[in-house]
Amino acid sequence: MNLKKVTSKYPKIIPVLFAFGILCSCENDVKEIESLSLKKNEPLSRGKNIALIYSEKSNVKINITAPLMEEFGLEEDKYMEMKEGIKVLFYDSLMNVSSTLTANYAINRVADKIMEAKDDVVVVNDKGEVLHTEHLVWMQDSSKIYTHEFVKITTVDEIIMGEGMEANQDFTKWKIHKIKGIINLKEELDSLKTN
Repeated sequence: MNLKKVTSKYPKIIPVLFAFGILCSCENDVKEIESLSLKKNEPLSRGKNIALIYSEKSNVKINITAPLMEEFGLEEDKYMEMKEGIKVLFYDSLMNVSSTLTANYAINRVADKIMEAKDDVVVVNDKGEVLHTEHLVWMQDSSKIYTHEFVKITTVDEIIMGEGMEANQDFTKWKIHKIKGIINLKEELDSLKTN
């Protein structure tokens, strides 16, 4: 069959086939670029001095800031890494800061709605209670934080050390799983005054 006869008989087929061929080749190129990016473990996007705000019914609930945020993966594997540290402010219903979380590193697994903070993690609530640990997991769906690592919680009266803990995300209600030691600060202060 002659191409001249086909084009004169079906004049609109050739441009459609040509356009289809271009679209298919473009799609393959995009997939190839994405796979190369994933192979090299290069971020898909990068931002400096990032601020993320989570709100509910127009009320700000959480404010996350990071000097550097990098986005990796696609869809269900998507995650954001904050290699230069993170600061999270949790707000109560009156827009007062109810607690803060800081860490030297964090990773947010977007699809799982889980954020992990590592390396010198500190959480402070509005009562002045302070949590120190090296690894903390924040379950965003259930608004809970937990760790299986060593923790030290300092309250007004005492310092409690242990293995593992869980709390609500604003750290107003918490529980240490395996208590290893308690230092009563009032007794320590009294003994220092008498000596």
